[in-house]
Amino acid sequence: MTGAAPRASHNASHNEYDRLYNEFRWHVPANLNIAEVCCRRWADDKARIAVHFEDEAGHTATLTYAALQEQADRLSNVLLGLGAKRGDRIAIVLPQRTETAVAHMACYQIGAVAMPLSILFGPDALEYRLQNSDAVVAIVDQAGQANLAEIRAQCPALRHVIAVNCDFDGALDWHAELTKASTDFTPVPTGPRDPAVLIYTSGTTGAPKGALIPHSAIIGNLTGFVASQNWFPQEGDVFWSPADWAWTGGLMDALLPTLYFGMPIVGYRGRFSADTAFQLMEKYGITNTFLFPTALKMMMKAYPEPRRKFKLKLRAIMSAGEAVGDAVFNWCESALGVTPNEMFGQTEMNYIVGNSAQRWPAKPGSMGRPYPGHRVAVIDDDGNVAPQGQVGEVALNRTDIHGDPDPIFFLEYWKNPEATRNKYSGDWCRTGDLALADEDGYLWYQGRADDMFKAAGYRIGPSEIENCLVKHPAVINAAVVPKPDPERGNVVKAFVVLTPGTERSPEADAQLTADLQAHVRGKLAPYEYPKEIEFIDELPMTTTGKVQRRVLRLMEQERATPKA
Repeated sequence: MTGAAPRASHNASHNEYDRLYNEFRWHVPANLNIAEVCCRRWADDKARIAVHFEDEAGHTATLTYAALQEQADRLSNVLLGLGAKRGDRIAIVLPQRTETAVAHMACYQIGAVAMPLSILFGPDALEYRLQNSDAVVAIVDQAGQANLAEIRAQCPALRHVIAVNCDFDGALDWHAELTKASTDFTPVPTGPRDPAVLIYTSGTTGAPKGALIPHSAIIGNLTGFVASQNWFPQEGDVFWSPADWAWTGGLMDALLPTLYFGMPIVGYRGRFSADTAFQLMEKYGITNTFLFPTALKMMMKAYPEPRRKFKLKLRAIMSAGEAVGDAVFNWCESALGVTPNEMFGQTEMNYIVGNSAQRWPAKPGSMGRPYPGHRVAVIDDDGNVAPQGQVGEVALNRTDIHGDPDPIFFLEYWKNPEATRNKYSGDWCRTGDLALADEDGYLWYQGRADDMFKAAGYRIGPSEIENCLVKHPAVINAAVVPKPDPERGNVVKAFVVLTPGTERSPEADAQLTADLQAHVRGKLAPYEYPKEIEFIDELPMTTTGKVQRRVLRLMEQERATPKA
């Protein structure tokens, strides 16, 4: 099935959502292991494909579930031989590649905790996480080799390094060790709340916190994944996302749920570009994807009418990390024939709010509604549910509407009980993200609690202004932050990335600034237009594709501070 689903009538779709939400019940088995449900149960089908792999150089590989299980069994025996045991943390410093999937399955089935680390991490970031977690083994390829080698001596708990296709002094060779290892392996029994994954979240302040994720989180993710992917799986479905498998978005929203359903996922090692995205979609017949709004903006600007050039089978797009905005939303519908399903979640409790355009109507710019199984509300500072239309903090209750425990929750912040306690107000787990709920129960994102600011007495949320700016043909991306001002406290400032070929000169910049200001002033409230616009080559981004407004905000604060 391709193309956007026909829109159901409002009442019919509203009733459909109510039925799905109210009738849903969680069923979490007493024994649960991610490796069992995501691989071993599919391994008897020798032809079933788990991973298609490709890199920038054009190298390709295909891994079946049978081969994935065999290699995972071998690696499990290698890890046990190195002294790794239940509960030990094992660092996986790998990009999207077949060995990444193997490493995860091997960790889970010995009862160890997989700790994915991005290849984009520099030495300091790696050192902090390896030291804080007391990881005993690290698996690395050439992408992370130099940075890991630089700090290995400062990580006394790290007893062994396994190197994939790279020369690493003192490391074990992945292929040699797996070749020697036995395929005879019996999985360690685990329960749903046993720890499985440790992912460090990059907070806006302080050191990163390690969120310890249980095996049950794979179950808790499923309602959102299935709904946002338009009832995945369907026959012939193939999944791809540029989201790094080292992050929650790539691991829990792409790799693991695709494998849970025994379907193929495409892993691509290389830089993201609009050309690459469309070429992969065409080559592998991608039907389902997760694309950050930033990626969709790049694709929209590069190919306003992509179906004129590419043969696409796309039937579902999930997007998260930032608000999509109606400019990108409308392009997805008109140019790709797919209504994008926005999703909201975070590492600690992922995939809790979103859309499913085929079952309930998506409102452009809305985060969507709570997915079945998740009791979500907007709460005030005291932990009370906020009235409709009032901005508050998005929070998830420990139990669903039937009083059953929600399996999606993280267990704790690693070695940080105070941060774990502070995450909760009673039974509500706070997200740190602001939203308001409308009369239909849809949530509307208002930014991070620390992204909101006041200018001339008005409360400003950056996402609406950024979305408006991106609608201008000269703008690829934008970030809005407060600029300190002695009279008004703050003024609205926009950092703007221009489309290639835009004329640049002092006169042209001045004219474009005036045009963009008029563009925003004509569509939003008068106090929301950017009083100042700065053109930059690229915005600071996290490795997960989110704009780092904090970096820009701090830069503006430093600029406003008088030099001694």
